Amino acid sequence: MKFIPYSVNSGKQNMEIDEEILNNAIKTQATDSVFRLYAWNPPCISLGRNQNDSFLDLELLNKYNIDVVRRLTGGRALLHDKEITYSFVCPENILKNGGSVIESYKEISQILIDAFQTLGIELSLGGDKGIHTKFDYCMLISTGADLCYNGRKFIGSAQCRKNGYILQHGSILLDYNRELLEELFKEQVSTDSIISLKEINPKISVQDVINALMK
Repeated sequence: MKFIPYSVNSGKQNMEIDEEILNNAIKTQATDSVFRLYAWNPPCISLGRNQNDSFLDLELLNKYNIDVVRRLTGGRALLHDKEITYSFVCPENILKNGGSVIESYKEISQILIDAFQTLGIELSLGGDKGIHTKFDYCMLISTGADLCYNGRKFIGSAQCRKNGYILQHGSILLDYNRELLEELFKEQVSTDSIISLKEINPKISVQDVINALMK
């Protein structure tokens, strides 16, 4: 596996880099995977590939200096602010069950499960009981692609496929501002549904997480 060092970029740059890694893997017919960690500055809302953006209040986004970008992957919107984002690109055929979306999510997510286990955090794959399609905010939707801590969503992931290659990326929630999320997405954010690293163990630093994931 090739590791790309942690960096902080704009939302546009981050999505362009992910797309470039995917397209380069296809072009070179890469046989190895690429794992990248990054953050966002300024904060940015990313929209799912086919998501309607009518809920966005552009004046509000300008007020808080929040960018907007559209992802290659599906799903609902995320506010990328106090988080670490990961991306993983690989050919389908290096995974045991790369042809299956569900099974490939499980296999790739095991990287995250193993890393957080070294930090004393036990994560498990989410289920589909909590799906509420009316929500625009992705972290309120629980699917089998999510990683949860004690039943609360901690890492939300999304995937896209192109020419036999997979791009999976996701948001590792370090902290969140509930009031800001509710103002931006115009929906109630239940603290019973999501959890941040600060709530799990505030002694674990960003660098601790980066070190664990890049081993």
